[in-house]
Amino acid sequence: MTAEVAGGTARLVPDPDRPRAWTLLLDGAPQSHVDLDDPAHLGFEYQRRFGHIADLLAPPGQPVRVLHLGGGALTLARYIAATRPRSTQQVVEADEALTQLVRGELPLERSWRIRVRSGDAREALGKLPEGWADLVVADVFSGARTPAHLTSAEFLAEVRRVLRPGGWYAANVADGPPLRHLRGQVATVASAFGACCVLADPAVLRGRRFGNSVLLAADGQLPVEELTRRTAGDSHPGRVEAGRSLEAFTGGARPVTDASAEASPHPPEGTFG
Repeated sequence: MTAEVAGGTARLVPDPDRPRAWTLLLDGAPQSHVDLDDPAHLGFEYQRRFGHIADLLAPPGQPVRVLHLGGGALTLARYIAATRPRSTQQVVEADEALTQLVRGELPLERSWRIRVRSGDAREALGKLPEGWADLVVADVFSGARTPAHLTSAEFLAEVRRVLRPGGWYAANVADGPPLRHLRGQVATVASAFGACCVLADPAVLRGRRFGNSVLLAADGQLPVEELTRRTAGDSHPGRVEAGRSLEAFTGGARPVTDASAEASPHPPEGTFG
């Protein structure tokens, strides 16, 4: 199934190993993976990192309120709905044509409390009430890049306003050597929250290849030890950086503001095969 959407050419490719599973490609780049028979299955490396975060956010099975900035194929929203029934979730996706494709070909279960809105992520964030969310997830890409206005300290101030006391913020950050963008995002989040950590493939953190890192932040304590254990046990093992090692990784990078913000870098040619 192929369709033209705002972000380019969207294609749903069947998974040969799972009878009702699909990979969503945007202009040839893998964007999401969905298994309609098993919404708790997370096929992509970075989505598994998000899954660990969702699992540790609250006691198992407890409903949560989640705001997803960026929808894609709604993989994480499906995961949370399946693992935490009665959770309330709002999704903001700027590409309305993509949402129509996904909801038409990969429908949500009617019992799930998932509301999908079309619009700009930061504008939608500003319309939500204070303290609404237990978790805000930022996974926004336009042309394979995160827009600049979703990378700044001013953006994070709005995220903090929408989070309940003790709530968590998680972001998908794509970067490669020399990791200037990722270091800037770590510095920005560290300036806005009391605690933060990064979950990623060690090769990405060493600047050996382009890839996705998941940045997690909160004002309270984060379960770094358990995140480390789960991330190391993945089929594609990852590493968690926190505390002094994360400060050293940041390397003196300064927080990003609206005035200095830039979109995340283009993936190098050949990144996605």
